[in-house]
Amino acid sequence: MNKARGVLAGLASLMLATSAVVAGGGAAPENNLEAEAKARIQPFASQLLETVQEAIRVQGAPKAVEACQLMAPQIADRHSQSEWQIGRTSLKLRNPRNAPDAWEQKVLNHFQQEIAKGKPAKELSFGEVVGADYRYMQAIVVGEPCLTCHGEKIDPQVRATIQERYPQDQAVGYRMGNLRGAFTLTLRGIQKEHAP
Repeated sequence: MNKARGVLAGLASLMLATSAVVAGGGAAPENNLEAEAKARIQPFASQLLETVQEAIRVQGAPKAVEACQLMAPQIADRHSQSEWQIGRTSLKLRNPRNAPDAWEQKVLNHFQQEIAKGKPAKELSFGEVVGADYRYMQAIVVGEPCLTCHGEKIDPQVRATIQERYPQDQAVGYRMGNLRGAFTLTLRGIQKEHAP
């Protein structure tokens, strides 16, 4: 039970502590879009957290893996019903449907470069207008509880569930503070007055 409580506490801090800095600055309209994007991350992250918490509380950590597989896409869809699309991506995938597109991969690589220069991962975010869309990413940082399913030493029962659900899983071997991936948001077809 203490392990589950630790997982929950760490997930809460990971998902809810979302301080961010936009690289490169920008005009006021783009900053307004950044603020809108940031505001959409917290409810999405909270619902993901609640889903994992409930699975751990009711059935244990292996069921949290199943809950993520089954429920995370539905949660992302629910939070993408407005004009904003929201999801998660990473360079080390668990779910291949979360693979980064070219822009997301470029931003994730930029995040890794910034970390290599000494910038804390929790401060990393980036937003810009790309064509007619506004795109925004905010880093997801590995906390202690994340190591239960994403660390170097994973309980054999959890590992078996991961392998069953995600046979090509790459999202293991992380350490505290590593960049796990990012929340990614897109506002399609922004109006000209939003453009910087």
